[in-house]
Amino acid sequence: MFGLCALPFTSLAEGRCPPGQYPIGGQGAGGCAPVPASGGDSQSPVPTGRWIKTWGAIATSAGGDAGVSKGKLSKNEAARESLERCSKWGATDCKVGLTYKNQCVAAVAADKGLGTKLNTGATIEAATERATEDCRRAGSGTCKLEYSGCSEPYFEKF
Repeated sequence: MFGLCALPFTSLAEGRCPPGQYPIGGQGAGGCAPVPASGGDSQSPVPTGRWIKTWGAIATSAGGDAGVSKGKLSKNEAARESLERCSKWGATDCKVGLTYKNQCVAAVAADKGLGTKLNTGATIEAATERATEDCRRAGSGTCKLEYSGCSEPYFEKF
């Protein structure tokens, strides 16, 4: 019995046909046909919903005012809301500094008039690390986390 296990094992298809096909015909006029797909009781899974990815944005002004937005369905909607929130503080020069989709963001303030550094990442920690590194690279002695947040997807049930 042990000797049989050591022999090479080749897979044989149905009769003379390649895998996935079965023999048809007879009386010297044979051929092969594809094995029919199973039409039995098993059904493919049916989706119960879908993931909706969302946008976020950060707007800033030269005077230090800022506005953030997250969880919006479009880039334009996120940008518009961040500008509105920035201008609520009285700034008239707000500009969108960053838009992001389905990820996290961090805003790190630099000293020496070097402004705020914005960056993204898969997690708040990753975004904060990147923004802090940008702050240090700019020559700041102090880098302070001012904001972090995520624009996460949500599941819409059917």
